[in-house]
Amino acid sequence: MSNQMIQTFHVVGISVRTINENGQAMKDIEALWGRFWGEGIEKQIPNKVNDDIYAVYTDYVTDHTGPYTTIIGVLVNSLADIPDGFVGVTIEADHYKKYVSKGKMPEAVVHTWMEIWEDEKLDRSYKADFTVHGEKYHNGNEAEVETFISVQE
Repeated sequence: MSNQMIQTFHVVGISVRTINENGQAMKDIEALWGRFWGEGIEKQIPNKVNDDIYAVYTDYVTDHTGPYTTIIGVLVNSLADIPDGFVGVTIEADHYKKYVSKGKMPEAVVHTWMEIWEDEKLDRSYKADFTVHGEKYHNGNEAEVETFISVQE
């Protein structure tokens, strides 16, 4: 876990508005991932930069206990061509604390989020958080996902 400055980038994908209360986010986000894989969403997005998949958590009303938007998509070099039914988001340059989830997915990522929510010393800014599902994401029980949490400077 380390802090770092992440530069501005763009993601295009599909989204859902959800809340962590009563396990709602788990259901909504699982359904969003199902749609992402089932409809081959990543293949429908123009201006794709690489094959990494991003899950962005943004538009927080308050903190992790209030409503927020989740977007699952890919990194793009432009928001000029957003397909119908998709959304584009610009993640502004900011300071982030990096976590790495290792093991079977999605359990390893869920464990990381529990750790984040329980960390009373983590000074979150609730601007935009994101996970990066890169090449190692597909490594079964040895999978890795990077999680970046926006923090106060």
